[in-house]
Order: sequence, then C-alpha cells, then structure tokens
Amino acid sequence: MIQEVNRNRARKKVHVRIRKKIRGTPERPRLNVFRSLQHIYVQVINDIQGVTLVAANSNESDIAKSAGGNLSGAQAVGKLIAQRAMEKGILKVSFDRGGYRYHGRVKALADAAREAGLQF
Repeated sequence: MIQEVNRNRARKKVHVRIRKKIRGTPERPRLNVFRSLQHIYVQVINDIQGVTLVAANSNESDIAKSAGGNLSGAQAVGKLIAQRAMEKGILKVSFDRGGYRYHGRVKALADAAREAGLQF
C-alpha cells in the first residue's frame, strides 16, 4: 500500500514537471494519457481554452468487450483517438505521457496513434 502511494506521488511529480514544458494549443493540442489498473484513457486537450476536444478510453463498449486495458486495448484506444482527432481536423498533437514511463501500454497507444495518422 505504501509503495503504491509513493509510486503515484512520484508519477504526479514527474507529470507536473512535464506539464511545465508541454502546452496544448489550438494548432497543436496536447494528447494526454491516464492509465489505471483496469483501463487506459486518452484526451486531446486545448489548454489555452481549457477544453477537451476528443476523448477515448478502453471502457467503451466495442473495446472493452475484446481487449479492456491491456496492450491490445491500448492499441485499439490509440487507433480510436487518432480516428476521432482526424475527424475533427486535428493532425498534430503534443504527446503528454502523464508521468508514466514510455513503455508497455503507453508506448503501444502512442505507436497505434502514429500508425493511424497522428503526428507527434
């Protein structure tokens, strides 16, 4: 329990440090990742207006039935967020890994979004 608290506190400190450098604009919004034990959530955010432009997660019915929050679920969410962003006319994003290591589910999501056409 204490290890989880410390790990989450460290992740939040890293995320704050990352957020000082990454700012979503209307031309290049921020693609934010949140990872829980069960699911993975992604948002494309315009920080200047404080608006979420597009969102996707592994809890949605079509993804949750087949994959959930595992590696294949992260890939499905990456493809879905890229598709939804491109429908809104968003082609370039700034990737905010949320303080998580660029490994595993976060990497799979980013690679799937790139393959689907988003530019980081």
